[in-house]
Amino acid sequence: MVGHAMVHTYELSVPILVSVWLLEFSTTAATLGLVVTAGYALFGIGALPGGMLADTYGSQRVIAACLLGMSGSFLVLSIAPSIPFITLALLLWGVAASVYHPSGLALISKGVSERGSAFAYHGIAGNAGIALGPLATTLLLIPFAWRTVVGLLAAPAALGGLYALRTEVDESAAVAADGDGRSSAVSSLGEFLDGARGLFSGAFVGVFLVVIMSGLYYRGVLTFLPEVLGEFDAFDPVTVGREELEPARYAYVALLMVGMAGQYTGGKLTDRIRPELGIGGAFGALALLAVAFVPAADAGLVPFLVVGGLLGFTLFVVQPLYQATVAEYTPAGTRGLSYGFTYLGTFGIGAFGGTIAGAVLTYGTSMTLFLVLAGVAATASVTGFALARR
Repeated sequence: MVGHAMVHTYELSVPILVSVWLLEFSTTAATLGLVVTAGYALFGIGALPGGMLADTYGSQRVIAACLLGMSGSFLVLSIAPSIPFITLALLLWGVAASVYHPSGLALISKGVSERGSAFAYHGIAGNAGIALGPLATTLLLIPFAWRTVVGLLAAPAALGGLYALRTEVDESAAVAADGDGRSSAVSSLGEFLDGARGLFSGAFVGVFLVVIMSGLYYRGVLTFLPEVLGEFDAFDPVTVGREELEPARYAYVALLMVGMAGQYTGGKLTDRIRPELGIGGAFGALALLAVAFVPAADAGLVPFLVVGGLLGFTLFVVQPLYQATVAEYTPAGTRGLSYGFTYLGTFGIGAFGGTIAGAVLTYGTSMTLFLVLAGVAATASVTGFALARR
């Protein structure tokens, strides 16, 4: 839970910083979209080797290295003088953060018997970071320069890394009794190819498509959301004393905080319904909410709060649903590899959602972006229902 919270604290503080970088540096949304995509892409691409490391060396060591590496990357970001230097720092963060999800989720899926509830609480911790990270960044930007803020944000992960090194856990408590947790760690190219062939020879192909669509939607919605909301009259800057506050940033944080309830609900649903059905229904709702989002924001604060709240809730309902689906479709011995492929799709390929969003907003409109995202969600919905029928 500590690791999950810290990963998303840093991940979702970046869109807040993007709005600052657009003002400080001579650049465009399209360029920054590519820069952020580069770091987020490594966040996903590194999940595959991260999963293999978790299978080989254990999740605890990998999680500790992740936390210490993220802290170091934000220290580098705090001294960045230019966009190329920012790009380097985000690449370093992406490498460090990439190993978390396959190692953390492998630990839960093999170490906890009440898997759905564990995914729910783990998801809540992630959403605490998702919401409180941007909130802390926003509040700290009032009295401090952005480089100072980034330096301050580096401290919690360093403490978390030290905590992870000292914690004792049984990584196979839920599978040791029946022998299902025997190691199948990948130690050669041949074993990797055999493991990948086994995963993609069945319905995991459909699960992989779902997680790609989830990543594209997630990144496409969140990367420029503070900028998108700033276009509407309801979110015009407000002067309080000598400070000018930007309501769009706080609305962004509020939307992410609602996601904590979504994570909990999605986790509990995995213990009560077939997760494939939940995936189909939740992504269908996300498609409808994408179509309604811009008209609601344009109509005023109250319509936005309704539609935005539902979108924030549903956006995070889907995560424990597909995490549980992966566990159902894969063997325990290569669970790290399985989640490695999962987050290669979610955060690696899915990172291009930020590039798509930046390009659409540079050359098109916010409404166009959300219509594209509606198509992405509809694809995931159809796939989820197809898996359920299978």
